[in-house]
Amino acid sequence: MKKMRFLVSLNSCANDFQTAQAQSAEDTARKLGADVQVIFADDDAVNQSTQLLKVVQSPAEWRPDAIVVEPVGGTALPQVAKAASSAGFGWVVLNRRPEYLVELRKQATAPMFAVSADHEEIGRIQGQQFSALLPRGGSVLYIEGPSHSSSALKRTTGMLEMKPSNIRVSMLKANWTEESAARAVSSWLKLATSQRAAIDLVAAQDDTMAMGARKAFQQLANEDERTRWLSLPFTGCDGQPGTGQVWVKERLLTATVYISPLTGKAIEMLVTAMQNGTQPPEYSLNKPVSIPTLDALVPQRRTSSSATAK
Repeated sequence: MKKMRFLVSLNSCANDFQTAQAQSAEDTARKLGADVQVIFADDDAVNQSTQLLKVVQSPAEWRPDAIVVEPVGGTALPQVAKAASSAGFGWVVLNRRPEYLVELRKQATAPMFAVSADHEEIGRIQGQQFSALLPRGGSVLYIEGPSHSSSALKRTTGMLEMKPSNIRVSMLKANWTEESAARAVSSWLKLATSQRAAIDLVAAQDDTMAMGARKAFQQLANEDERTRWLSLPFTGCDGQPGTGQVWVKERLLTATVYISPLTGKAIEMLVTAMQNGTQPPEYSLNKPVSIPTLDALVPQRRTSSSATAK
């Protein structure tokens, strides 16, 4: 039997979830006896499109059997998807639910589907974490992903839906990296409005951005201000075992939301579908979980408050 070959296209190697995605793809392919190549688009949608079109148009003997892609931009590469389908490639989209899949699947000769984290549920969990950590209400400095990201928009929607009305949210934008969040917070700290803001918690839509916020506060020259900011609860998302979960254990983060990598599930579904000649469901969701559990956050906050009172 011919050994299956897959190409995985991810956003950037500067984000811990993306590197976890790469590792999951490699581990799963190895376990299933398939070959996988992982490439990164360096957060450039045009570059990603160009990379993938070159693969689709390459000689048949060099082509993978399927492409797994997490789109960088606001669209899910509809023209590349159409070209890939016409050329007989399998096509899997991560963290999007593109409308074009319905039509392409009608004529596709290879598996075409989407796998995503449940981003609204991720946001809802963050809203519940805010409620547990701020039982009397308060203010949150919230660092979102980029405006073009549907994942970021859905996380914000879920958070706003679940957070109590007595918790106010001030929002900043960053680009899923530590450095972009550090720059956003540093710029915000220079504004007069930041001096008047009584922030009780700092949250971000991924763990690296939460750590970027900590980095910005660590660079404050005034020791009292630095200490005040760094004493606040910090929360993030992704919760990977080597990063976010470690930062929670080290108390650099108070909480995170664990999101399992999607690439392993996508490759497993591809292998099964190609072996059986079937078409997987059009859209599958991975469910997130709070770390620590929501129940565990309440006594943690009470203990912290009691220690401060003493």
